[in-house]
Amino acid sequence: MTAVQKVAIAGSGVAGLAAAIQLAKAGVEVDVFESKAELSALGSGITLQGNALRVFDALGVWDDVREAGYFFEGLTLRAPGPDAPVVAELPEVKTGGPDFPATGGMYRPDLARILLRHAEAAGATVRFGSKVTGVSQTDGGVSLDVDGGPAGTYDLLIGADGLNSVVRDLIGIETKPQPTGMGIWRAFVSRPASVERSELYYGGPVYIAGYTPTGEDTMYAFLVEPSRERVEITDEQAVDIMLEESAAYGGPWEDIRADLRDGAHVNYTWFTQHLVPAPWNRGRAVVIGDAAHSCPPTIAQGAAQALEDALVLTELLVERDVVDDSLWDEFHGRRLPRAQAVVEASVQLGQWQIDHDREADAAGLIFGISHRMAEPA
Repeated sequence: MTAVQKVAIAGSGVAGLAAAIQLAKAGVEVDVFESKAELSALGSGITLQGNALRVFDALGVWDDVREAGYFFEGLTLRAPGPDAPVVAELPEVKTGGPDFPATGGMYRPDLARILLRHAEAAGATVRFGSKVTGVSQTDGGVSLDVDGGPAGTYDLLIGADGLNSVVRDLIGIETKPQPTGMGIWRAFVSRPASVERSELYYGGPVYIAGYTPTGEDTMYAFLVEPSRERVEITDEQAVDIMLEESAAYGGPWEDIRADLRDGAHVNYTWFTQHLVPAPWNRGRAVVIGDAAHSCPPTIAQGAAQALEDALVLTELLVERDVVDDSLWDEFHGRRLPRAQAVVEASVQLGQWQIDHDREADAAGLIFGISHRMAEPA
């Protein structure tokens, strides 16, 4: 018998849909409430480390993810300049273990569609255009208001509704994401045959320029700069900024700029950091994923950590008979130190870039965190 029979999930991102898949597979009645009118994800790419792939396998979606994405070993470091000289070819720690590639990339909307399809196939109900607007609790349940009206009573509410989580606010958690001082331009472009894995350029006019393959003929390119107000920027201006800021980088960036001129879509976001201290739950409501923690993607662990949150939580809910303090103690014991290590390391790597600290041991920090992530959550 599971600890819950009926669960509400706010948010249809990777954490919410991963939790929906696992609970529905176990026979739990699952309602997912998504405030947006339809499934959406920023139309660029996402980097997935091996420990994320290990979770996909546990969810039963790895075969679909592998077919839709592009997976590889290692990392290439280049320097600015017309020839984009290779500085180093680095091996990567296989954080998912020997059965999975070290890392990979895929188109974000493709990942969202795969997870939604599996959640619905498992029996979860996903309601778009449905915003959680109220939460009230008793010892044995959570009553929800959705779009201002009653939506039912559940054994548990999982707030997986992202950085600006409504559930986090409704249950009285005051921790909120804070900007780190960095912003990122992303564009979804074609992949030159020469690009077979992620490549990063350090130095030049931005903190980091790079790209990650997402498919046989696609990849996403990015430029990390000091964060600026970019709200009023038009699509044409966004492209012009990426063209200007990438001008110092040669090699495959020549192909990227050609795609930008041809109308590749560009988006811009700020990096944030936050970590909700334990407990992440208030009674029978809990936040996971970006609602509970965020960090710069300097070690590309954001999606993996959100997926691990969902996997650990649902494992406990399926294995236990009751939702009690011991369940929450084990959940926080397994998740908080790991998420904290990723947040702190990611923020530190970004700060070293901001400070132009040439003595920093970035490689050592990344290597250490990668080995820690290689241990299952």
